[in-house]
Amino acid sequence: MSAVASPPRVGPLLREWRHRRRLSQLDLALDAGVSTRHLSFIETGRARPSAHMILHLAERLDVPLRERNSLLLSAGHAPVFSQHDLDAPELEPVREAIDAILAAHEPFPALAVDRHWGMVAANRAVAPLVAGADPALLAPPVNVLRLSLHPGGLAPRIANLGEWRAHLLGRLAREVAASGDPALAALHEELVALPGPSSPEPAPPPALAVPLRIHAGDAELVLLSTVTTFGTPTDVTLSELSVEAFLPADEQTARTLQTTI
Repeated sequence: MSAVASPPRVGPLLREWRHRRRLSQLDLALDAGVSTRHLSFIETGRARPSAHMILHLAERLDVPLRERNSLLLSAGHAPVFSQHDLDAPELEPVREAIDAILAAHEPFPALAVDRHWGMVAANRAVAPLVAGADPALLAPPVNVLRLSLHPGGLAPRIANLGEWRAHLLGRLAREVAASGDPALAALHEELVALPGPSSPEPAPPPALAVPLRIHAGDAELVLLSTVTTFGTPTDVTLSELSVEAFLPADEQTARTLQTTI
């Protein structure tokens, strides 16, 4: 007879999220306005939390919406956050908003990515930036981090590859630690194994932000990245989308990009 794995219980899951946020039971209890005794009973399974209590604790722990639904299901409650494919009719206003944001950013590059760094949309300024990359890396679904750091992608054209690689890998490592997402962890392992500088080049005095310095034809573009997310999402898919946009860090880069598209 084969053993059947028991579904995860809400108590240990909440404890795992608390540990991930580096909080003691007392820290979380004080922040959530509950007693440490009650919180201990929830984590050990001696008390079955209501849906309201689960959502309250998840809010204090900054648990992503997808995982909040999972916490509710593990306690026998129905999920409360909707989840639609990006091409679903319900998310048409979202698609229109993303397209408007990307178009407004031209002639500077901007793209929308999902929680695993898959590119879901891009403006016209992105195409010249990725021209010449291995077609396999540009075949959907395009993973933006893989495209950036792979030797068949943008990596050979990035002048400050050590610095930019350390920035991207550090950001991804923080996302893995914050989310516990195994797919992100696997992506991090894959990218760390790619050939490339193991540490940033000796750097000048700290700047305000790490730029992306990338060769495009005879020019070197110097770009600063920004991230935009939806502030009050109630849909899982929407909560996991972000717009990665690049702004010129100098006048030469701005002039070059203005003549690209």
